[in-house]
Amino acid sequence: MNPALERFGVWLRSTVVCLCGALGVVLADAPELPLVVSLLAPAVLACGVRLYSLRRPLPVALLWTLDAAVVVLTGLSQPVIGGEGADVMVEAIVGISIIAFQFEWATRPVAGAALAVLGAAVCALGDILSSPTHSPALIPLVRIFVQVGLSRAAYLLVRARARAADRAAAARAAALREAEVAAARRATEREYLATLHDTASATLLMVSQGAGRDWSWLPPRARQDLEAVSAVPGFETGSVDLAALLDCVPEGEGQASVRLKTHIDGPLAMPSGPGLAIFNGVREAVANVGRHAGVREAELRAWAEGDGAVVELSDAGRGFDPESVPARRRGISGSIIGRMHAVGGSATVTSQPGTGTHVQWRWHAQARTSQKGDGVQAAGVPRSPGAQARHTAVVRLIRGQLLYGTQLAVLLISLVWQFTMSLPQLTAHQGEYRPAWAQTAAFACLAAVAVTGGACLLRGRRIPPRMRSWSLGAVLAVSAVCAFTLPPELSTSAADWAFAAVGWHALFLLADQRVRVYAAFLAAHVGLTATAVFVAGAPTAAESAVMGISAISNCGFQLSVGVLMTHLLHGTAPAAGIAAAREEELRTRERIHEDMQRDHKERYRALTATTVPLLVGLGHGVLSPHDEEVRLRCGVEAARMRRLFAETDAVSDPLLNELRACVEVAERQGATVSLAVRGRPGEVPVEVRRELVDPVAVILGRTRSTARVTVVWTVRAVRVSVVSEDCAEERGAGETVQMHNCATDAEVAVVRTTRGGSVWVEAGWSRTAPCGVDLT
Repeated sequence: MNPALERFGVWLRSTVVCLCGALGVVLADAPELPLVVSLLAPAVLACGVRLYSLRRPLPVALLWTLDAAVVVLTGLSQPVIGGEGADVMVEAIVGISIIAFQFEWATRPVAGAALAVLGAAVCALGDILSSPTHSPALIPLVRIFVQVGLSRAAYLLVRARARAADRAAAARAAALREAEVAAARRATEREYLATLHDTASATLLMVSQGAGRDWSWLPPRARQDLEAVSAVPGFETGSVDLAALLDCVPEGEGQASVRLKTHIDGPLAMPSGPGLAIFNGVREAVANVGRHAGVREAELRAWAEGDGAVVELSDAGRGFDPESVPARRRGISGSIIGRMHAVGGSATVTSQPGTGTHVQWRWHAQARTSQKGDGVQAAGVPRSPGAQARHTAVVRLIRGQLLYGTQLAVLLISLVWQFTMSLPQLTAHQGEYRPAWAQTAAFACLAAVAVTGGACLLRGRRIPPRMRSWSLGAVLAVSAVCAFTLPPELSTSAADWAFAAVGWHALFLLADQRVRVYAAFLAAHVGLTATAVFVAGAPTAAESAVMGISAISNCGFQLSVGVLMTHLLHGTAPAAGIAAAREEELRTRERIHEDMQRDHKERYRALTATTVPLLVGLGHGVLSPHDEEVRLRCGVEAARMRRLFAETDAVSDPLLNELRACVEVAERQGATVSLAVRGRPGEVPVEVRRELVDPVAVILGRTRSTARVTVVWTVRAVRVSVVSEDCAEERGAGETVQMHNCATDAEVAVVRTTRGGSVWVEAGWSRTAPCGVDLT
């Protein structure tokens, strides 16, 4: 905002100096003309240098000197020109200059105040030199200081509202940033879980179930899984050829291999996020065909459709009912459908028992589904569809605050000017009005307009259109009454109190309108005054010059303020809003990048102690899938991963849901597991659920025959226990172990007892029990 105000001040002052200086030359006598030009020309030149400084900054001291030179040279021209015209010209130039100084030096108020004092001194000195026998007039000096005070107050009001807009926009942006970061983290978490489901979880589950198989495919698969889980998800950029990716879809190994008949119309260029989502979904769907369809052949088709692509995978296998698939199974909901939803596409699975299965992926390019430029975007985290709406909201917020600030400033100027400058003029010239009561009524009408509009503004409401129309009509009527009840020779003089006041009231009413509307009103206002003058007879050239200077110093200045307001509302506010939105977008992307990096490190750290060693050993042949202990370890890790997948489900009883995920793994390994629940479920934090379920997952992963899981809820506690008849346990018979998880805030106590081939484990948690208390 400050640069815009500085440009406004420099251009306003330069324009007024040039126009009023030209009229001052017209007023000067022929013998004094060279001296007048020699004084005003350097002032114009100084304004030119000041305009140049807007493009190429100059030293502050030089700029202040140039500004001081303008008012000094203008003041010294007053005794040379002489007469009333010289007084009007000097007062106009110096008055506008010191007002402009408050905007040019807005960030250095002392410098602006010093220039104002210098301008007042120059006016007084010029008045003394031009009329040595008279004392200097006080009214122009008072007007100068009132103008300085109003200018500074207006600046402070507008700046306060601009800062309020910045704070409100920052608070709004912070809330939106947190929401976007959370959404990005959730989307990346879903993608990570889908990748984990398709790779490490599936591999470890197959190892835990198999004996006497051909495991030649396992080492490369384990190495690929290790690479997949160690990669940072969500940072794929650029574009890919989907046709080339689909040509690389793995067809499986051994008994789960599938022969693909491909019909791909390529190339199919698209952003990497949707392309990889389709590729990973097709890979999982092909794996499902090999595991569940009962056939070894499928058809893969892909073609372009508009600005997107369609991919279809069909098989003639045994089929299934998609509605009957439990929510805990992730192959369809997470790896296929969830991935496509995350990137703005869609995936549908159509199947019936005995009729085969048909899977379709569809994606179309949209502005919100890709990140253009060199920035980072989370794969599966499309640019928010409301980004443009948020930009508009920020612009609207800033514009609203600036409008409120400018209206307050103009209202303050209108009231202060009317009651400190116009009222003394009205009372001092009562005898010159024809009639005086009309001027008094016009003054009261103008005050009523300001009070009525100000009441709406202070209540936080916009001025209603009908009220605005009636108020503008009243203000224009005041202009007409004051112009035609004042002697023509006194127009724009000290007796014409309404000439300057009317424009400020109209600007207050039209602050939210384009400047051309306000310009039309000022033209009507000046036209009424000119009509009243010319009806009485044509004025002389000198009188016309004086009235022209008054019109420039009053209506011209008011019009320039209207131009500034329009620029602030329709130029600065949109630019500031867009810049703020772009800066916030960069900040959000950086935050997403940092959080996703941190989340990945935490997730990978959790896998380092368990899953990663297994994949490394299987991938490099150090661990053998023929080893029973290796298969048991794989079963435990598969159960833990299934619990992790179930953690994000939206269910009424998350603890039971996670236990069922672990039970399902044990059942797929051939065990028979019963699950019983007693009591009414309650709220359990996710960290506590992890500690409660993990011991159960370990036992179930090592069970081969039967197990029984029990959940007991009480008012203040919950206990989860498991009994396995043939758990492959390393500890000796008859040993009882109590383990209290004091290293975390979970405060879960675990008790394990082994009797022969049976193992009993119980994990308990209480909201009030201190860490280390045995809940058995």
